Amino acid sequence: MTDFRDKARAATQEMRAVFDPTPLQLNAHLSERFGADIWLKREDLSPVRSYKLRGAFNAMRKLPDQKLFVCASAGNHAQGVAYMCKHFSVHGVIFMPVTTPQQKIQKTRMFGGDQVEIILTGDYFDDTLASAQAYAADKGGHFLSPFDDPDVIEGQASVAVEIEEQLGRAPDYIVLPVGGGGMSSGVATYFGDRTYPFFVEPKGGACLRAALAAGHPVQLEKVDTFVDGAAVGRIGERTFELLKNTPIRDALVLSEDRICTTIIEMLNVEGIVLEPAGALAIEALGDIARQVRGKTVVAVTSGGNFDFERLPEVKERAQRYSGTKKYFILRLPQRPGALKEFLNILGPDDDIARFEYLKKSARNFGSVLIGIETSAPENFDRLFAHLDDAGFTYTDITNDETVAQFVI
Repeated sequence: MTDFRDKARAATQEMRAVFDPTPLQLNAHLSERFGADIWLKREDLSPVRSYKLRGAFNAMRKLPDQKLFVCASAGNHAQGVAYMCKHFSVHGVIFMPVTTPQQKIQKTRMFGGDQVEIILTGDYFDDTLASAQAYAADKGGHFLSPFDDPDVIEGQASVAVEIEEQLGRAPDYIVLPVGGGGMSSGVATYFGDRTYPFFVEPKGGACLRAALAAGHPVQLEKVDTFVDGAAVGRIGERTFELLKNTPIRDALVLSEDRICTTIIEMLNVEGIVLEPAGALAIEALGDIARQVRGKTVVAVTSGGNFDFERLPEVKERAQRYSGTKKYFILRLPQRPGALKEFLNILGPDDDIARFEYLKKSARNFGSVLIGIETSAPENFDRLFAHLDDAGFTYTDITNDETVAQFVI
């Protein structure tokens, strides 16, 4: 343990020649809500807007004679590697899936400049990863894992070193987002039993919880890539070795829609731009509120690489989770005045966000897709009660994923 801490401190010291510590900020809004001192470790404010450059820096500095680094990534790891390739003046080849958004490709190219080459291959990340590893073996390059590498883990632990220096001590609790486990295992190992850690994953990529349940890393059958910075199908072997004694109750899992509520809140209330993975730790505070009351808590905001083209989807998912937006199919009579009768039922805070005739289900009736936004979830109780009293037939499809994916 002491040896790991010493190495993490040494790595942190070396980083100071490249970038400054990210801020540790006491957040008054969250502190008041949860009755604790809530500090945010703002990894979203690093030069590449995530912590990934830390591990890339530490791994590269330990290989001064290596001139070719290869990685596979569709996001933050690619940008961190590109940034460090430019810093160390080494060549980097970055493999990305062909489905990678242009914004991420352009940012990676911007950070790496002439030092990096981007190769788009594979529809799925597993195919991209296999191509990158084969290329590295063929060309004699060093394949740089995004998390399952001891030097990367050691570099990511610099997050903990900075927290300790900035706070003046170890916090009582720390909340860590988990993807492949590089940062979470490094930070938890550095603090050891001085800080109680909680780990947070998206429901569609809960590989740590699955590994804890099985006793070893397992491959998830399906991964939801919405929380792209933490959507990993299998936790790393090395990272799990460091996290395997975690009580399964401390591996928290949040739905993707729920995470969206924090993205919107932090943007609107605090002016903080977070990617879905970056919002995980903040949203998890609600699950541990009783335990942390009156204590010092650090939540790591792991990244802020948010594509604002996703904002409408994020807002939509947040509203659906909070119950202020619903979709339903209304069986509307095909007679004069029927639509006006329905509109008169709407309350003063009910807005029609979607209205679309689907088909005539019978000669005298038509099916209509309705989307309603309102100011409070309880408004829908009143709306549906009035629809029932008026004899309207409707089906709420808000949470019916099979139907929703076809009609919404």
